[in-house]
Amino acid sequence: MEARAINKYVRMSPLKVGIVLDLIRGKNVTDAMNILEFTQKDAAVVINKVLKSAVANAENNLELNRDSLYVSEAYAGPGPVLKRFQPHAQGRAFSIMKRTTHITVVVKERA
Repeated sequence: MEARAINKYVRMSPLKVGIVLDLIRGKNVTDAMNILEFTQKDAAVVINKVLKSAVANAENNLELNRDSLYVSEAYAGPGPVLKRFQPHAQGRAFSIMKRTTHITVVVKERA
């Protein structure tokens, strides 16, 4: 049995979110929440909310025990890119890619 939570269209780069997701993958839920609480990255706040949602889904929908849950999967996929342009010298334009991310966290019960 697994429970998942997805947060879409987060205004962060998937690369930067993936760094924080690597810290919690495979950890117990309580350890993962402690790691995210003390991680000094902006992505940690968003991932903590997604993790709490996945745990709530496991407890309420699947009636799993919170103490035996662990993060089995955690990944960030790219979302749509907002393309902006900044003017530069001699009539040129510099492109700015404002990336978005879809964050997915899956929790399972340890056997």
